[in-house]
Amino acid sequence: MEYRNLGRTGLKVSELCMGTMQFGWTADEPASHLVLSAGVDAGINFIDTANVYSRWVEGNAGGVAEEIIGRWMKKHKVNRDRIVLATKVRGRMSDDPLDEGLSRRHILSAVEASLRRLQTDYIDLYQTHSPDESTPIEETLKAMDDLVRQGKVRYFGASNYRAWQLMQALWTADKDGTARFDCLQPHYHLLNRAEFERELAAVCRAYGVGVIPYSPLAGGFLTGKYRPDAAIPEDWRGHTSLRVKGYMTEQGWSTLALLERLGQAKGGKSISQMALAWLLSDPLITSPIIGPKSMEQFNDNIGAAGLRLTEDEKKALDEATAWEGR
Repeated sequence: MEYRNLGRTGLKVSELCMGTMQFGWTADEPASHLVLSAGVDAGINFIDTANVYSRWVEGNAGGVAEEIIGRWMKKHKVNRDRIVLATKVRGRMSDDPLDEGLSRRHILSAVEASLRRLQTDYIDLYQTHSPDESTPIEETLKAMDDLVRQGKVRYFGASNYRAWQLMQALWTADKDGTARFDCLQPHYHLLNRAEFERELAAVCRAYGVGVIPYSPLAGGFLTGKYRPDAAIPEDWRGHTSLRVKGYMTEQGWSTLALLERLGQAKGGKSISQMALAWLLSDPLITSPIIGPKSMEQFNDNIGAAGLRLTEDEKKALDEATAWEGR
């Protein structure tokens, strides 16, 4: 397992990050503990979660994924100092309309709740889950900076920001002398390239911002579980179904076929391993976030560790998934 600096920070993180959106949703607690332990055994030291996981599930009040991680660390006596723990703030956690956003009030309240659920006294990477246009960026950055100074947060980052929003935040931090966003979590994979590559990639490269893409397997599409001549799998779920359906195009199916051919020629690598390797072969990418809900999925995902594409393989995939303007 290769370890990389998270942007310009001193954090050394594994080349694959363990995502946890599935915890308490498509993976119950025992299954979640299994993949967490297997990840650590395989060398993964980077775990990403969010306070809202999985509030969209009926009967789930949110915070469940954080609670599962906290109980796992306690039960297995995990060495906290060897784990890089990331979580997020922004989404609504109750019926109270004030219980969301990136105001100082909400951030200071939400971080305490996340610390309790995670059963830890610090968060390595605290991320804004999405922008909050109702709160001045100065207020958000100052609240985050105070958490860093208090030792409750070590670094902070952003998710789902546009290039101008990320630049605004970086400029404001420089102007006001606060800590800044050191990491970006974008929606980025072979079939969704323009969103990151058009402008965000250049910002991250120029300012040393770490990049940890979420949904690197396109919600499961880039695993081969969906085929043009096959019925939809039984585990199709409404939370991702519309997005996945959008990949069922001529380009999507041809990309799957190409990944399969390249993987077979590379010693029998799976479609998902090749899709992850496409990201890992880009020096700008720090750690793609995987989200296995079972040991079968984990064992497939972990096979991408150390896997890199040749120049010709990457060129073939780049050309097959090129977006307008590239």
